Amino acid sequence: MKWQDVIQVLRLLVSCVSSDHAEEGRASIYQSVFTNSSKEMMCFPDFPYPDDYPNYMHHSKLQEYIKTFAQKKNLLRYIQFETLVSSIKKCPSFLVTGQWEVVSEKDGKQESTIFDAIMICSGHHVYPNLPTDSFPGLHQFQGHYLHSRDYKDPDAFKGKRVLVIGLGNSGSDIAVELSRLATQVVISTRSGSWVMSRVWDNGYPWDMVYVTRFASFLRNALPSFVSDWLYVKKMNTWFKHENFGLMPLNGSLRKEPVFNDELPSRILCGTVSIKPNVKEFTETSAVFEDGTVFEAIDSIIFATGYDYAYPFLDDSIIKSRNNEVTLFKGIFPPLMEKPTLAVIGLVQSLGAAIPTADLQARWAAKVFANSCTLPTTNEMMDDIDEKMGKKLKWFGQSQTLQTDYITYMDELGSFIGAKPNIPWLFLTDPQLALEVYFGPCSPYQFRLMGPGKWDGARNAILTQWDRTVKPTRMRAVGKAQRPQHFYNLLRILSFSVLLLAVWLTFY
Repeated sequence: MKWQDVIQVLRLLVSCVSSDHAEEGRASIYQSVFTNSSKEMMCFPDFPYPDDYPNYMHHSKLQEYIKTFAQKKNLLRYIQFETLVSSIKKCPSFLVTGQWEVVSEKDGKQESTIFDAIMICSGHHVYPNLPTDSFPGLHQFQGHYLHSRDYKDPDAFKGKRVLVIGLGNSGSDIAVELSRLATQVVISTRSGSWVMSRVWDNGYPWDMVYVTRFASFLRNALPSFVSDWLYVKKMNTWFKHENFGLMPLNGSLRKEPVFNDELPSRILCGTVSIKPNVKEFTETSAVFEDGTVFEAIDSIIFATGYDYAYPFLDDSIIKSRNNEVTLFKGIFPPLMEKPTLAVIGLVQSLGAAIPTADLQARWAAKVFANSCTLPTTNEMMDDIDEKMGKKLKWFGQSQTLQTDYITYMDELGSFIGAKPNIPWLFLTDPQLALEVYFGPCSPYQFRLMGPGKWDGARNAILTQWDRTVKPTRMRAVGKAQRPQHFYNLLRILSFSVLLLAVWLTFY
């Protein structure tokens, strides 16, 4: 196996040139973007962020971290910037060699190269979904409309009346930002959404409190009606969503929530309003399904998500059945004669992308090197069908790329021997075991053992709260406080026992 070939494919797929405007074929973000995952939960698992970095970073800070990682790991020599991959095709000898022909383009010149394996790491935030056909009358609208991908900053919308269609993270961020300069901002949502704060219990980052092995165990072990009730109750802790017009149509589905610390406040202040789906447009206004009208609209911003597409690859490889994505564990096409292609970063979960992609790539590399073997085609297809049924139950029809973070990471880790052995840890290192099981499921856990083991993983786990608290304690008053795992455990268990007692009493 020529590993320089694998690395070269990765470098061909990387393009990191920043720009003040959206560029065709590249992901695009607005200037004010901050991360929704905290630094301890979204790092490379053997490379913690500096302890003085903020918990939630501006995108420029994240880019700085990635550059530093690439420099420290001596990776820049493998990265070919500003290079377009125009096609990836199986070689005529694919049945024997599993090789691919990749045609790339740089500075107007094309180059064809043969590779032993491919990792597609282009994500799915490149091709905007602009559903103009779903909105009658839009063709006669006299104002300006655009997709959120083309939004960069609020200056052009000063004094305007703006309609934002879509209640995802981008739509909420943009609406809140515009509300400071625009005359009026209205968000139209078809199905509503849970809105969460980045600041969770006792002021800790949400994911360090919520994404734990013990919490995941409870969510999967409790009866569904109890789990659903607890989930809805927790989502409504900050504010009552029905009072703000945000309540999801199916509140028990584990669809990805919206993270926005200001949206409820802007609604209370009247600078943002929430409306149902648009029924139709006129030349200057939007008529909503409840019969109300938003008049004199200047601009419409469609925050309607993205379509995943791989124009350089034959569609049948990724969508091998009923035009839907058919990938084993969201990575490997199950019908391939040779397992030499992997899709990295397509799966979505309530967890950070960097550690997920890291574990996916580690497994893919071992499959390419023949040190891990995939199941048979039938076994992979059966697994895909089984997982699809569970996803529909938990996340709904429109979220079939979504998965439970810890369950998924443990699955991947088990394939390469990197899944933490919790019982063994409790026997050999109780202090670490408590933090691993009851504390945040941080990326370092998947470098504790097995191939790719990192000697600093234990210390990184035991000091993660110190790095979390440090940037917020610029004025030190008293001793820094860390979460009390046993207190939280007793509180959750006592509440669960009470619910079970009530259920047994009435049923």
